[in-house]
Amino acid sequence: MFRVIKKAFNPVSYYRLFSYIKRKGFKGIMGKFKSGMREGNSPDEMYELWFLKHRVKDAELLEEAKHNFSYSPKISILVPTYNTPKRFLKEMIDSVIGQSYSNWELCIADGSTDEKTKKCLREYAEKDKRIVITWLDKNYGISGNTNKALEIATGDFISMLDHDDVFEKDLLFEVVSALQDKSADMVYTDEDKIVGKRRSWSYKDPNFKPDFSIDLLRSHNYITHFVAIKKDIIDEIGGFRSEFDGSQDFDLLLRSVEKVLARKGKILHVPKVLYHWRIHSQSTAGNPESKLYCYEAGRKALVEHYERLGIKANVEMTDMWGLYHTRYETVGNPLLSIIIPNKDHIDDLEKCIVSLVENSTYKNVEFVVVENNSEDEKTFKYYEELEKRFDNVRVVYWKGIFNYAAINNFGVKEAKGDYLLLLNNDTELILPDSVGDMLGICMREEVGVVGPKLLFADDTIQHAGIVLGFGGFAGHVFTQLTDDNLGFMMRPRINCNYSAVTGACLMTKRSVYEEVGGLTEDFVVGLNDVDFCMKVRKKNYFITYDAFAKWHHYESKSRGYEDTPEKKKRFQGEIDLFQSLWGEELKKGDPFYNPNFLVTRAPFTLHPED
Repeated sequence: MFRVIKKAFNPVSYYRLFSYIKRKGFKGIMGKFKSGMREGNSPDEMYELWFLKHRVKDAELLEEAKHNFSYSPKISILVPTYNTPKRFLKEMIDSVIGQSYSNWELCIADGSTDEKTKKCLREYAEKDKRIVITWLDKNYGISGNTNKALEIATGDFISMLDHDDVFEKDLLFEVVSALQDKSADMVYTDEDKIVGKRRSWSYKDPNFKPDFSIDLLRSHNYITHFVAIKKDIIDEIGGFRSEFDGSQDFDLLLRSVEKVLARKGKILHVPKVLYHWRIHSQSTAGNPESKLYCYEAGRKALVEHYERLGIKANVEMTDMWGLYHTRYETVGNPLLSIIIPNKDHIDDLEKCIVSLVENSTYKNVEFVVVENNSEDEKTFKYYEELEKRFDNVRVVYWKGIFNYAAINNFGVKEAKGDYLLLLNNDTELILPDSVGDMLGICMREEVGVVGPKLLFADDTIQHAGIVLGFGGFAGHVFTQLTDDNLGFMMRPRINCNYSAVTGACLMTKRSVYEEVGGLTEDFVVGLNDVDFCMKVRKKNYFITYDAFAKWHHYESKSRGYEDTPEKKKRFQGEIDLFQSLWGEELKKGDPFYNPNFLVTRAPFTLHPED
C-alpha cells in the first residue's frame, strides 16, 4: 500500500504525508492524500518538511540533559504578560520548562486583570521554583512591564520571550554551547513562525540569518528572536525605554550592540531555527499594519543610535514595513576618483560618463579613463574631445598586455582622490543619489568596500551581493529577479553585508586599497574583485551592499566569458588560485549567508532531502 501511495505523490508531498501522520494521526488524512496528488509544493511546505527533519530528536535531548558544560551561565528569560489566552500561556511556559538545559529562570511580570491568567501562573510557579513572578499594580507599558521582569532577574544573561511565542526544546542548550566562548557578550538564533494549535502547528516563513551584519541591523531588526545579552550590559544601558514602546527591543539591541563593539566583545550566531513566533490576528507577524507606530519607534531608535555614535545620518522609512534606509552624510565633500578601463567601445564609455556628469547629485569627482590597447583610431580622437568637454576627465595609457587587475592598479596610481570607484565602461547611473549614497557608507570607519545594485537592461538583477562557495569559489545571489522582488527576507531591497561585491562597480577608500595591496594581478580577468574583498575582510572591514544605489550594467545575460579552451584553462587556473588562497574560508562557509542553505543549490533555497 505504501508503495502505491508513494507513486501517487511527488517526493516532497510523500514525505509531508507521513510526517503529517506521525505528528497528527489519521484525522484529515484524505484531504492530505488529495493535496498530495497535486504537483508542486509551496516554499512553506518545503521548509516545514526540512525543519521537521532537522529539529532536535528525543534521543538527542536526553543526551543534552546529561551534558556538563564547563561554563553553565544562568539565562534569565523576561516575559511581560497581560490576560494572555490560557492556551498560549501554557504553550509558552511549557516550552521553557521542557528545555534540555536546566540553568534558567523565567521572570514573568504580570499585570493581568483576568483571574484565570493569574491562577495559571500561580500553579506553574508552585510547581517549578525557576518560574518567578512579579505582580504588577498597574500597566507600566511594554517597556515598563519588561523592566519589572528585569528587576527580578538574577541570571548571567538576559533574554526575552513574547507571551505567545515558544522555544524549541534545545534552544538554551545551543545558546550555552555557543557561550563556551567566554568572550561572547551576545548570542542570537534563527527563527520562524507558527500557525495553529500545539499538536498541529504549521511552521513557515523561516528567518535564516547571517552572522552579525551591522548594515542589515541598521536596515531592520533582523536579530529579533532569540537573543541573549550579558546582564552587565543590560544593567549598564538601563534596560528598556518606554519612549520606544513598539520597538523597545530594537532600541535595546542597538544600545547593547554599541557596548559590545566598544569593548570588542563577540556577537555570536547559532544558525538553527530555535524560536517560533506565533502568527494570529493581533500579532505584528500576522498583521504588520496593526502596529504602524512600532516602525516609527524603530526609526527613532536608529536616529538616536547614530547620534550616540556621532554619525551624521538621516533615517528614512521605506515602502516596506519596518525597513529603513540610512543616508550617511558625505562630510567634507571628499574627492572621488572614478577609474574606468576602456578599449574602444566609445559609445559605452560616453553613456557611462555622461550619465554621471549630468545626473549624479554628488559632483566632486574625477574620471580616470585607463586606455588599454584600443585599435580603432576613432577611439583616440574621442579621448581628445572628451578631455576638452569635461575638465574632470583624464585619459591615462596602459602599455602592457591585458590584465584587468593590473590596469585598475595603474589607474589608481594616477588617481588623486581619497576614495575610489572601480567602474566598468558598460554601466549607466540610474538613481541620481547613488554615488553619494555609496560614498556616505564608504566613509564609515568600519567599512572597506561598497557595491551597488546592478540591473541588466531589462531591469532584472545582475548584482545584489556575492556569496562564497558557489561553484567552488563564489557566486552572485538574486540574479535575474525583478528589481522590485523582495527575494529572501527582503535582502535585495535593503542594505546589508556580504563577503564580496562585484568589481563592475566597487567603491573603496584609497587607504584600504593600499593597505591590502590593491587588486591581485595574478587574477588576470576573473575573481580579482572577490579576492580583493576577501583581503579587505581579513583586515576586519565590512563589505556593504547598497540596495539604494542603482546602476544599469549592460553586460549580456548570455555572454560567454569562457567560450574557448584557452579562456576555460585560464579561468580554471584563477579558480585554483582562489581556492588555494581562501580554502579555509571556503571550508568554513560564508558568514553572511547561512549554512542551512547549501551552495550546491540555487541561492536561498531548501529541500527536505538536504
